[in-house]
Amino acid sequence: MTYLGELISIGVAFSWTATALLSEFGSKRLGNLTLNVLRMALALVFSLVLFAVATGSPLPAGASFEAAGWMLLSGLVGYVIGDFCLFQCYIIIGSRYGQLFMTLAPLAAALMAWVTLGQQMNAMSIVAMMVTLLGISISVLGRGEHHKVSLKLPLNGVLFAIGAAVCQGIGLVLSKIGMDHYVASADMPEWLVPFNANFYRCVAGIIGFSLLLWFRDGFKPLREAMHDKKGLSVATATTIFGPFVGVGFSLMAVQYTGAGIASTLMAMTPIIIILPSYWLFHEKITWRAVLGAIISVVGVSLFFLN
Repeated sequence: MTYLGELISIGVAFSWTATALLSEFGSKRLGNLTLNVLRMALALVFSLVLFAVATGSPLPAGASFEAAGWMLLSGLVGYVIGDFCLFQCYIIIGSRYGQLFMTLAPLAAALMAWVTLGQQMNAMSIVAMMVTLLGISISVLGRGEHHKVSLKLPLNGVLFAIGAAVCQGIGLVLSKIGMDHYVASADMPEWLVPFNANFYRCVAGIIGFSLLLWFRDGFKPLREAMHDKKGLSVATATTIFGPFVGVGFSLMAVQYTGAGIASTLMAMTPIIIILPSYWLFHEKITWRAVLGAIISVVGVSLFFLN
């Protein structure tokens, strides 16, 4: 199917919008590290159920040693380091500025894919990526602002934000490398490979986040969260839209299109979230947000002119 990777990427952006809205509540209720441990654990459980239904065996099969290694590395970089930096930047500079800096992820993905995979982006793709990123930036900067925006932010917050964006982009490309090894050696339906590969990312994620939680707070917050029915419901929904469906399809997207293009389209979450934020949290929509959305739509359409 033509542009299948691009269409999947846009769908992932909507899935991650739901994740962002749910995570805002879940992280405040359970704590960021506790929520992430639960998300990784639930994603592993969902993956095992999917494998059992699709292949008859609950265990992932067919991954070579190289494939598993690359996916574990991707989970360490993308989930553990990336998400840890993202949550820290949210604390220091806020989610609005954090999302702004996350638009650097497509550039990191494109650069990493060029260095490791030799993927080239033609002139139209580069223009489309720049236009899309410009629209996202304008929209995020303009949400709820009535004065000129200043980027005089704490240096540590900026560094955490940049680190999160770079890790997300690099993690996506590492996943692509892992799946290239996986596809060559796996005897299973092609559509299942990304979910199988993401299983190893979640293994790295739960180990990493558990260690971070242990060293920071111990496991008491996790034990308390297990008795919080509302918190567990939010964690489950966040997992479905995030580490399970969202990430699984994001890995599928890079099977069918370039990592830089996929990452750019998936970075549209700050645009898509404008209306849900208005309906749910009554955040005012400004002319900057509307202008940014229009520019981003133009940028996305340019990808389909290649």
